[in-house]
Amino acid sequence: MTDVPLTGPQFEIGAGPWHATVTGLGAGLRSLARGDTPLITSYDADELPPHGSGQVLAPWPNRIDGGHYRFGGAEYQLALSEPARGNAIHGLTRWEAWAPASTGPEAVTLTSQAHGYQGYPFSVEVDVRYSLDAGDGLTVETTARNRGSHPAPWGLGQHPYLTLGADVDGWELTIPAQLWQPTDDRGIPSGSPEDVAGTEYDFRKPRRVGATALDHAFTGLIRGEDDRAWVTARSDGTAIGLWADASYPWLQAFTGDALEPRRRRKALAVEPMTCPPNAFVTGTNLLTLDPGQSVTHTWGITVLS
Repeated sequence: MTDVPLTGPQFEIGAGPWHATVTGLGAGLRSLARGDTPLITSYDADELPPHGSGQVLAPWPNRIDGGHYRFGGAEYQLALSEPARGNAIHGLTRWEAWAPASTGPEAVTLTSQAHGYQGYPFSVEVDVRYSLDAGDGLTVETTARNRGSHPAPWGLGQHPYLTLGADVDGWELTIPAQLWQPTDDRGIPSGSPEDVAGTEYDFRKPRRVGATALDHAFTGLIRGEDDRAWVTARSDGTAIGLWADASYPWLQAFTGDALEPRRRRKALAVEPMTCPPNAFVTGTNLLTLDPGQSVTHTWGITVLS
């Protein structure tokens, strides 16, 4: 009998110099590289994803204050998956076994079946398709469909850690955001988003990260003609671009200052999010999927010239 790693079946895809590994556990992105150059932090197949590495965050990203929210005139209580802070964090599907819907040499699609959860009695099916292109790199397309008989609240994020082989302090970083979200010491928004101008969170023009500590959500995203918002990071001649389509009006950036020493400020989590922290409580950018309705969100990673 073959041993099954902690992260379940492993799905390998590749195109030209690109290769990636996707896990059956949570449909997570375990590795991504171009040639011999890793572009995200990876981990062993028999290791649980450290600090959310590469995980899909559904049906909400980030935190829900106390795990308690109201929707459709009813009250719901989620398990407190961040017990130290008394929050529900990063959704429900990241510890599930996802099933392959289609596989191929350059793309794989995994599905989380529609069913209810404690505190989330809604039937939303989720497909995540990872595809590689020899020139353009990685594209991640996530589709949620409400298979149930009642409207369902919906939010999405993903949690890759970009790596450039050096501490983030020396990176030249661009975050195309006009606003940043203040939070309290539990990671819950403590006021309205604020202008980045004149603050240490202004990365609208490329600049060195230096000693800036980031664990913040950003919005007011500036988009190009392709309607994508681009985060770029450069170090030692290598440049990575992470882009998100218009369905993602938020980005979270995390320099890892709270992590253990071997991971502290070694990589930068850049998380495309459809809504901010605590959206199930505030309703900010929270989507409602009516029965039969679907929505698709797309983001990706490439190497810049």
